[in-house]
Amino acid sequence: MSDERIHVLRDILLELHHGASPESVQERFDATFAGVSAIEISLMEHELMNSDAGVTFEDVMELCDVHANLFKNAVQGVEVADTDHPGHPVQIFKQENLALRAAMMRVRRLLDNYETTEDPEMIQEIHKGLLRQLGLVGQFDRHYRRKEELMFPIMEKYGHDSPPKVMWGVDDQIRELFAKTLDAAKKLPDSSISEVKERFEAFAQEFERMIFKEESILLMILLESFTQDDWLSIAEESDAYGYAIILSSEKSVPKRVDFKEEGARESESSTEPLPSSKGDEHRQVIETPEGQLTITFTPKKKKRASIASSNKLLVMDFYRWSKRI
Repeated sequence: MSDERIHVLRDILLELHHGASPESVQERFDATFAGVSAIEISLMEHELMNSDAGVTFEDVMELCDVHANLFKNAVQGVEVADTDHPGHPVQIFKQENLALRAAMMRVRRLLDNYETTEDPEMIQEIHKGLLRQLGLVGQFDRHYRRKEELMFPIMEKYGHDSPPKVMWGVDDQIRELFAKTLDAAKKLPDSSISEVKERFEAFAQEFERMIFKEESILLMILLESFTQDDWLSIAEESDAYGYAIILSSEKSVPKRVDFKEEGARESESSTEPLPSSKGDEHRQVIETPEGQLTITFTPKKKKRASIASSNKLLVMDFYRWSKRI
């Protein structure tokens, strides 16, 4: 990653903001970059919003979908140890998106069935099922709140302040679109099914784009930036916000190695006794022709009766050794 690459990336995006067609900008991007990292995208957005180019936060938010499409096949993946664990916040995030996509498909199917069914009783049952599935989709707010309140502050701590601002603004737009969809669905049959479908598709378009941006850009920034402590903090606080559709039965958590405990385990399995300042420390003084020899040792854990015998044998061995000096 170099400043030159970021500046070139910024200049390409400026063309979009100045009215160039997405197709022409895509051609220049493809000719210049074989791939970009999520960090470079974050820095580029920061440069755009903090330069003298006249690009505002609202401008970036308005064109963030165009940005995402531009980078769609070029964002480089990141591999980090432990993140494939089922309980890791990254895996939970992806599982929620998968479950939300499935619920969206069921909503579409129910809307189509509602539109084509003529039996009043069946329509009533479909309406109940539709509201139930929309209720599941509405749990995306838990997913968004964890993202916004647990992940975004850590991103900003590392200097990635532009993506959270832009993404949070789009999140709020998505919330508004969903509220309108749910309101229209609750009013069926007084509201028309065509109105409900129209509102749902307006919501779905932005919602599904956000899933792409989360998994292709946001998570890549987090994987490149966050430490093990950051992930542990998110895992510990996530339950307070809840999860979208899925049940997080397994706590996530990147394993932290406690070196004190690890050392204790190793010492227990070792055949060599280690010195100790506690009361189980043994001392023996042996007189030799050259002077006194003091031995300090900690015996292995044995039955009490065998400890005295071991001590006696050890003293005898040292005495025989001293006679040879």
